[in-house]
Amino acid sequence: MAIQFVRQRFFSIARELGKIRFLSSQQIMDRENKYGARYISPMPVVISRGEGVYLWDLDGKRYLDFLAGFSTGNQGHCHPRLVKVMRDQAGKCAHTSRAFYTEPHGELAEYLTKLLGWDRFLPMNTGVEGNETAIKLARRWAYRVKKVPNGKATVVFAKGNYTGRSLAAVSASTYPEYYTDFGPLMPLFEKVPYNDPIALERKFQENPNICAFMVEPILQEIMTVPTDGYLKRVRELCTKYNVLWIADEIMTGLGRTGTRLAVDHEGYRPDILVLGKTLSGGMYPVSGVLADNQIMLCLDFGSHGSTFAGNPLGNKVALEAVKIVEEENLTENSKRLGNILKEELEKLPKNIATEFRGRGLLAALVINKDLADILDICLKLKDAGLLAVPTHGLIKIMPPLTITEKQLREGIDILVTVLKSYK
Repeated sequence: MAIQFVRQRFFSIARELGKIRFLSSQQIMDRENKYGARYISPMPVVISRGEGVYLWDLDGKRYLDFLAGFSTGNQGHCHPRLVKVMRDQAGKCAHTSRAFYTEPHGELAEYLTKLLGWDRFLPMNTGVEGNETAIKLARRWAYRVKKVPNGKATVVFAKGNYTGRSLAAVSASTYPEYYTDFGPLMPLFEKVPYNDPIALERKFQENPNICAFMVEPILQEIMTVPTDGYLKRVRELCTKYNVLWIADEIMTGLGRTGTRLAVDHEGYRPDILVLGKTLSGGMYPVSGVLADNQIMLCLDFGSHGSTFAGNPLGNKVALEAVKIVEEENLTENSKRLGNILKEELEKLPKNIATEFRGRGLLAALVINKDLADILDICLKLKDAGLLAVPTHGLIKIMPPLTITEKQLREGIDILVTVLKSYK
């Protein structure tokens, strides 16, 4: 009787499964292309799951992930500690809004301020929100503290930056594809060449109403590392002309470049620090701004807010995400393996890759434009089991910081083999 019951149950389940419509990878991509907005062009692969440094597609093929969700998944995909924290907190209280106190908000703020050395932390959700909050802080400080005339507070940005895709962010951009036909753009946003302190001082001298200079310690879009001493000079000039230095460390912060913060390579402290990506652990969007009291307390009641920012779930995930980076020594891993990555990829001949850029495990190869179409290269890498994306003539390399030396060398071998396959 038991065997007969099991058999009947098996066939019943099989009949029900037959009614389920399973889509192929191509059908899934076709559906998204038909019904979704067409402002991006994803790689032709449908990801179904991830674990550590690996991703699997719908057909079960495994890939080494050399993108890490654009550096959000520094702790690796589905880190067990993050999964547990997210499940536990989601089962207790996920969201209340900041209309009420919750324990995780102060817990995260205390941890980050003590770890990084600023007075206060203001949580947001996405990276672009963090950057815009920093700009709001700077302008409020300009009027309340620096006494800039009303409506004159000017913010300066380094050319080649990537601060996001909101209207304010694209107003700061120097990439036409980001700002074209989105005007009128934000007024009183000015630009200077990156890694050029002489141009920066000239700008400061020309306009006494400049309140802030926002700069990425490494230009993430084209992976440009400044010359030694540039950040030191930025600090000196901002202090001299009473301008706030805003460091956009959304991508570079918390271990990615082989130091806790990218500004730590020179050891100079910005007035406002913006974090994101790593705070999320690849699990839940969290960003935020750190500053001292004289700046942060310029925001008074009602002058800023966000429905989801600082929610208990996001705070718990972010706290655990940063603790993983610290307790599992991921910064040191990034530094050590970053040196190996640089050493191995700089061996490539110039007719393949003209330049290696980056620090730690935030890196890129500048591909010789005569070698091949860079998208075609990334498609061949995908076929070989490695996921990377092209940007501005570069192949970006930023695997999860949990990657081992063996896994990194496996990825390097795939990359080098594919590049050398072009004649």
